Amino acid sequence: MKALVLSGGAGTRLRPITHTSAKQLVPVANKPVLFYGLESIAAAGITDVGIIVGDTAEEIRTAVGDGSRFGITVTYIPQHAPLGLAHAVLIAREFLGEDDFVMYLGDNFVVGGITDLVDEFRAARPDAQILLTKVPDPRSFGVAELDTDGRVARLEEKPSHPKSDLALVGVYLFTPAVHEAVRAIAPSARGELEITHALQWLIDRRLRVSSTVISGYWKDTGNVEDMLEVNRSVLELLAPAHEGSVDDATEIIGRVRIGLGATVRGSRIVGPAIIGPRTVVENSYIGPSTSIAENCRVTDSEIEYSIVLSGSSLHGVGRIEASLIGRDVEITPAPPTPAAHRLVLGDHSKVQISA
Repeated sequence: MKALVLSGGAGTRLRPITHTSAKQLVPVANKPVLFYGLESIAAAGITDVGIIVGDTAEEIRTAVGDGSRFGITVTYIPQHAPLGLAHAVLIAREFLGEDDFVMYLGDNFVVGGITDLVDEFRAARPDAQILLTKVPDPRSFGVAELDTDGRVARLEEKPSHPKSDLALVGVYLFTPAVHEAVRAIAPSARGELEITHALQWLIDRRLRVSSTVISGYWKDTGNVEDMLEVNRSVLELLAPAHEGSVDDATEIIGRVRIGLGATVRGSRIVGPAIIGPRTVVENSYIGPSTSIAENCRVTDSEIEYSIVLSGSSLHGVGRIEASLIGRDVEITPAPPTPAAHRLVLGDHSKVQISA
């Protein structure tokens, strides 16, 4: 069995962060989202992995390399434009051959991995297997209708009037039967080859498309709110470790990980939180659900429920909450003072905030 990982999207909902960085490499708990997916694939016993790459191909290649660090072998498959999930299957035909495969969206996050799902597919071997989860607003997703026996009857892509609240999760399993389906379908109104149309093609020809409704945690990390929520959920499982220097005037509460070479002085850190290697925290408050990457500096500031990327600095800012801050950002005081600050900043930004 092989894996096909999609990492070619532009990440428009995460701009300005994704103007200078691949959305799949934005970190959760100081580790790129994509890495969690690759680790899940390896844990399921799949070692032959194709990665679909687009405009950010070089960045993805640099981060992932040959895959050996994850225990996998990686083949990179260029996609000249994001023309749909079924198009990704179409262009990966040579790599996939006649093998069964799992298709995994590189910016999706499934707590607990995919091992049970892969084992279930291998045992039953339907023509396709999909994951479904209930969502409050299905209009942004592929949506599945089940018949009275719980079988998949119909699929729609981002419907204006969804007939169910069951959204497709970004993990799919296929036999080679899908290759005929992706060749047979036409582009949708938005110009893409939709995987929902390929699945519907299989259903219409009475091929077996099975589904599993998951109640566990799944997120598409394509926007800031979901990225922060995934960061929170991962940090809840954090194993505490103090590999840096913490002085006696600092108070550490709960699950906190302090990276190698980090320095914390005169501060209060309430977990779950992670401080990256070589980061300096002085006279500051780091609140729950906060990830601060490597080589950052936080002085005389307060921050919680946020993600700070590498090389950024916060100096004398009263309070920052629910923010995603890019690389090499500098945040300093400027009057007047709002009660709280909420920021989405691209790499190399410079912002002044009232103290």
